[in-house]
Amino acid sequence: MTYAIEAEGLVKRFRETEALAGVDLAARKGSVLGLLGPNGAGKTTAVRIFATLLRPDRGTARVAGHDVVREAGVVRSLVGLTGQYAAVDENLTGTENLLLIGRLLGMPRRTAKARAAELLERFGLTHAAGRAVKTFSGGMRRRLDLAASLVGRPSILFLDEPTTGLDPHSRGELWGMLRALVADGATALLTTQYLNEADVLADDIVVIDKGRVIAEGTPDQLKSQVGGQVLELRPILGRDLTRAHALVAGAAGAQARIEGETVTAPVKDAELMPAVVRALDREGIAVGELALRRSSLDEVFLALTGHRAEPGAPDGDGGAAVGEEENEPRKAVVRP
Repeated sequence: MTYAIEAEGLVKRFRETEALAGVDLAARKGSVLGLLGPNGAGKTTAVRIFATLLRPDRGTARVAGHDVVREAGVVRSLVGLTGQYAAVDENLTGTENLLLIGRLLGMPRRTAKARAAELLERFGLTHAAGRAVKTFSGGMRRRLDLAASLVGRPSILFLDEPTTGLDPHSRGELWGMLRALVADGATALLTTQYLNEADVLADDIVVIDKGRVIAEGTPDQLKSQVGGQVLELRPILGRDLTRAHALVAGAAGAQARIEGETVTAPVKDAELMPAVVRALDREGIAVGELALRRSSLDEVFLALTGHRAEPGAPDGDGGAAVGEEENEPRKAVVRP
């Protein structure tokens, strides 16, 4: 199979910090690959290497079959990049921002202007095309930022936490736009810490931690790895919560947790629910809610990394290299 995005043994160091320690991954053409991991796991470093903004120390990375080091110019002509924060110029209008990108890509002015108008209409921004971006809402800025990454008609998109800071409505709008782009044949590598976002959008997922791949598969496959279902128990009386947790932990093991007013535990044995019901009756704990539900990606993330994701937090990969990550170029508009 020919992959749109591939990495083999990818290694990158920043002084004493190993941001990537031999990463292998692959994204199929016309799909979304979700790249998940805690802050500092190496997600942004990987994206920057694929976008030719960083050179790997070891290993290979290919985009549409082209090596990102030896054929960097070709790769840049094929990709679009949207970083963690909108990178549009606040003092320019929507049209001027897109026109600027088009001219940097070497488009004739008339062509760049037509492409800007086309994208503004596609992203629902025509009504604001002549306004300075500083008057835009956060959602409008992110839509314009994504439009800017599409000026050169890239076939492959790198989206590094593109919905950071957006309200649920604006996030949903961006999801719809990404689905439409993939339906048109684009391939996307998406990093995110909104795990429901990965669940909704990603065809395949790679989880990395401390620069290494620790799990990969479809969302359903990953959920099955940590238990296909989750038991949720909420006692009627708050004072019974600790007792209920101890009871569930006795049956399910150390993965039983208290979350708010609820006890949760992955179900790996069909006998867990009957055992919990019997124990609740024996201990006289009145139950307000007891249910089985499907595992979420948040629970997969917790089981794999030991803690929950932190939505909206910047991924300062590499510790000592945080300054480099935070000052990353936001658009790959260098001419090949």
